[in-house]
Amino acid sequence: MDEIEYAVAGRVATITLNRESRLNAFTLRMRDELIAAFDLADADDDVRAVVVTGKGRGFCAGADLGGGGGTFSSARSEPQRDGGGMVALRIAASLKPVIAAINGPAVGVGATMTLPMDVRLAGESARFGFVFARRGIVTEAASSWFLPRLVGISQAMEWAATGRVFGAQEALRGRLVSRVVPDAELLPAAYELAREIADNTSGVSVATIRRLMWAGLSWSSPWQAHEADSALMHALGRAPDAAEGVTAFLEKRPADFPMAVSKDLPESLPEWP
Repeated sequence: MDEIEYAVAGRVATITLNRESRLNAFTLRMRDELIAAFDLADADDDVRAVVVTGKGRGFCAGADLGGGGGTFSSARSEPQRDGGGMVALRIAASLKPVIAAINGPAVGVGATMTLPMDVRLAGESARFGFVFARRGIVTEAASSWFLPRLVGISQAMEWAATGRVFGAQEALRGRLVSRVVPDAELLPAAYELAREIADNTSGVSVATIRRLMWAGLSWSSPWQAHEADSALMHALGRAPDAAEGVTAFLEKRPADFPMAVSKDLPESLPEWP
């Protein structure tokens, strides 16, 4: 991989956007490498969580505009799926929880690609911008679905309609991020959260809960959620991880969950989408 770095340590995969000289601006090659990295993480049962960050002083400055005014113009007569959206949907389909460690600017696709991640942590120097209206285009990467669900329609429209860049504290007040920490503590905080997941939980349980949470955002009622919950409680309650989790609790020892995400997800897992 040339435009990202992928590494696994301590059951945590780290994906680092790696075009430091361009503030990690997004390209089609980066799109392909990000999709491949999430494929690797999902296929590796040793990976229990994924941390995504940027190399150097920025997370991602948005699409690389080096092509000038024609950057967003396509020679094809039919519309094509946008590259940022392909990445966002691949992240949405992840079987592993995804933590964004947002350092410096996260603008355009640099902001929207984080929306399907499960937790967003920001360094104090982080800055965000849904700048599309200032470039004469529209919100992309399925952010018209994700952003209002995360922060509410009023806040989403304020940020998208003005296209202004705002700081980490405003992102925290608007519920775009869950925590703001000093820049030097950003990656340690992300890894601490990732290790808490990796060291204490069943990977199959976390993958199933993640699917329930995200799929549930589109369900019409809590009755639909209850039906899905009940089917999955029945399936996992009879499975080895549940027996180990209860036994470990009673014996006052860490659990050693035997099931694997790659082969033991329940058949009743809801479809997403």
